[in-house]
Amino acid sequence: MSIRALWVVSQEKGEPGKLGIFPETVLHATSCRMHTHGQDRPKPYVEVRDDYARQHRSPAVELRLDGPGGRTLWPLLTVTQGALILACLPLVEAPPEPRPPLPSLASVSQGLALLSGLQDFLCGPGGKPEPDVLASRLAALPSVLLQVCPLGRPLDTPPPAGSVPAAVAPSPGGAQKQPAWKAGVHRGRAVVSVALTEKVRSMQYGKSSVLPNVTVTLTLPPNGSPLQDILVHPCVTSLDASILTACSVDENDCSAFSGPYKFPFSPPLELFRLCSYTSQVPVPPILGSYQLKAEENHLKANVVLKLHESVKNSFEYCEAHIPFFNQNLMGSVEVKVSSGQLEVSKEKSLLVWVLGQKFPKSREAALEGTVHFSGTVAGPTDPLCTGLTAYIKLYFRVADLTLSGCCVDQHSVQVYSSAKPRIVTTRELVSSEYYIWNSTGDAPVSSGAVTASH
Repeated sequence: MSIRALWVVSQEKGEPGKLGIFPETVLHATSCRMHTHGQDRPKPYVEVRDDYARQHRSPAVELRLDGPGGRTLWPLLTVTQGALILACLPLVEAPPEPRPPLPSLASVSQGLALLSGLQDFLCGPGGKPEPDVLASRLAALPSVLLQVCPLGRPLDTPPPAGSVPAAVAPSPGGAQKQPAWKAGVHRGRAVVSVALTEKVRSMQYGKSSVLPNVTVTLTLPPNGSPLQDILVHPCVTSLDASILTACSVDENDCSAFSGPYKFPFSPPLELFRLCSYTSQVPVPPILGSYQLKAEENHLKANVVLKLHESVKNSFEYCEAHIPFFNQNLMGSVEVKVSSGQLEVSKEKSLLVWVLGQKFPKSREAALEGTVHFSGTVAGPTDPLCTGLTAYIKLYFRVADLTLSGCCVDQHSVQVYSSAKPRIVTTRELVSSEYYIWNSTGDAPVSSGAVTASH
């Protein structure tokens, strides 16, 4: 492959340098004034041709020359970096007409690789060298090209930015790195190299057992509902067949397995979920009633929440969110609560009833009042909540409680290891998709049993 000419053009100073490279002679450098399309006299401005902001999709462009015959230089390859344009004209050993497709010309990809290497040499890894640094590298470029591209034939990649290499002379019989712009022109015996690499990972501690074997047992009270739909983590080494047959059974099936549920496993290093399950419970922990009535420009709301006697009256938090969709923006709010406090977010058309950490001694709390809507600006929308279709969503957390009665006894956790870890067991009840729909409107739900899941 040969390079017939090489240009380094500055877009700012207007005094570019031109480096001519010819395969028949020794490389030499000259400087000249370059005009649009190499012309010394001005010509009319043509936007499609001369507009600087016009982006060329192809890296190869055509340079038209003055003179008889309207000769052209093609393919002229260009690479832009900041204020510099690097261009070269590779030798194409093919008839001028018809022009061959660019992908079929090896010299095109080789020329682009050469420009990329020169770009790294001139601009460095940051891409924006200081003016004095760039000037020194441009001054050193002719001597560098004499070494890496003698007689216009690239022999090696350009040196790293800022370095001027010593004489580059290929060793007679030594192995050489194939330059990127000389791909496919290897001379000599063909070699096919196939490499097989195996990567081994190991973690050693110097003791016979690092990760212990652990068995966790879940137990239910005598009258507890069997656990259903049990899914386990892949680290569980074995699972009793009775646990598998207990999955997805009818709640009235007396043959359902009711425990204990044992899960032997070898734990991974990170935090993980050992298993999940569902359980049918007879009543919800908080039973609610929501009645919403529409009148002119306002809604009347009545909410009653009652804590079930089986649930201890001690919450980490307990809130009821009451949104109003498909209305104008919320105006005045005349609502009273029997317990807790009320927060109003008019921009969200939302009432937040913060019940706190305890219900009253009666285990019952009520909210009643009127919400007005005014103006012409629409509030939040929900395609499901049209008309009187509305809901309340509860958020709560109760420590040391499960509705199913399922628990893990600290003494039932078995760890087979020389180390004696500290064992801590906890349980909690957390709301998840806990809705109370307006009883005076339609609701996209059907009545059914309450489900507790873990």
